[in-house]
Amino acid sequence: MKDIPVQSTAYGYRPLLRTPGAAAFFLTAAAGRVGLAMTGLGLVWLLHARTGSYTTAGLATAGFALADALIGPQLARLIDRFGQTRVLPYALLVHGAAIGVVLASSTPTVAIVAASCAGASVPQLGALSSARWVHLLRGDRADELPTALSLESVANATAFLIGPVLITTLGALGATALATAMAAALVLGGGAALAVQRRTAPPTAHEHGGLPHSGKTLLRPGFLLLASLNLAIGLYFGTMQVSISAYATGHGIPGAAAAIIAAAGLGGLLCGWLYGLRRPRIPPSRQLVIATAYLTVTALLLPLAPSVIWLGADAVVTEAAVPPLLVLLNVPTERAVHPGVLTQAFTWNNSASAAGSALAGFLAGRAADTLNPAAALALAPTAGIVLLTLSVGFRRSANSSGRLSEGPPQCPGVR
Repeated sequence: MKDIPVQSTAYGYRPLLRTPGAAAFFLTAAAGRVGLAMTGLGLVWLLHARTGSYTTAGLATAGFALADALIGPQLARLIDRFGQTRVLPYALLVHGAAIGVVLASSTPTVAIVAASCAGASVPQLGALSSARWVHLLRGDRADELPTALSLESVANATAFLIGPVLITTLGALGATALATAMAAALVLGGGAALAVQRRTAPPTAHEHGGLPHSGKTLLRPGFLLLASLNLAIGLYFGTMQVSISAYATGHGIPGAAAAIIAAAGLGGLLCGWLYGLRRPRIPPSRQLVIATAYLTVTALLLPLAPSVIWLGADAVVTEAAVPPLLVLLNVPTERAVHPGVLTQAFTWNNSASAAGSALAGFLAGRAADTLNPAAALALAPTAGIVLLTLSVGFRRSANSSGRLSEGPPQCPGVR
């Protein structure tokens, strides 16, 4: 089946949030995501202040991130099987206890182990909120899902702008324990508030008509291609974080890195907000190719930047493609997997992006150290080329199958 064009219609966030129960789960998950955005950096501030060692702080943060990436999808599998309201309380209990051990620890080993346990038990609140939108907007309102996921993208970007600023401010004031406790309180509070909201919770896998074999559904070519695209966008994220800092430091203006990253983030927020207000006429798979091509072309200018101001301007222009890309990668995920493994699918997408970011951060750091910051920035268009290649492959797959991304989920005549 060929691409089915989507009619251009005005959509708004207000009708979505007026849906019974929607504002409650969205806002509580959004608050919890600010805590998630604070946790990793908070561990760095806390453990460095206590031990004086960035090695200990780095190992604890790496343990948290690695456990989150590897164990998170297994936690999501339990949530798909037994439901958000049953699994979340136990996960939050373990996470809170692990953070408590980190705060009370007196040895680096205990802190590192506890931080890893905290990462293994932290719930992916963004995936849980997205799964609720998919459930809430099935049927006649399915064409509003891209708008809902745009709202999720904006909430996620906002969290990762606010969270690090809060942590850095409290850390600079010497309140590192308070910063970590605040992050935990936001995660626990947001997660607990989500757990008690049963009306909007998606059905369990059994309620979807039986428990599918997750390996069979998640190993479908369509989903594997989407996971690869998320890995590629992670390569871009990791490259930008490290290479912008290296460039600004190399030009003797290290403080400019924070300003560039903040400006790019704010620009992306605005573009994500505007993208969610309308639906273009062209089908999603073609939008994906256009967005990745735009990112690749604009990123080609990054290593050529003659000044910090030039780099900042190009970073803002390039970042405009990111929020639409994230939406365009999440919408077809709902169509690529069985509903009984949807939370796992969203979580694996997040894990793939995190893995790509970690790999690119390492490669960009090596390039900056052994060559120069321009070499590190050159990895950004490289990530764009990978994204573009995969998105073209995804579009061809969508054209041949007619199932992965075209039109809204459950659109009449499509599914």
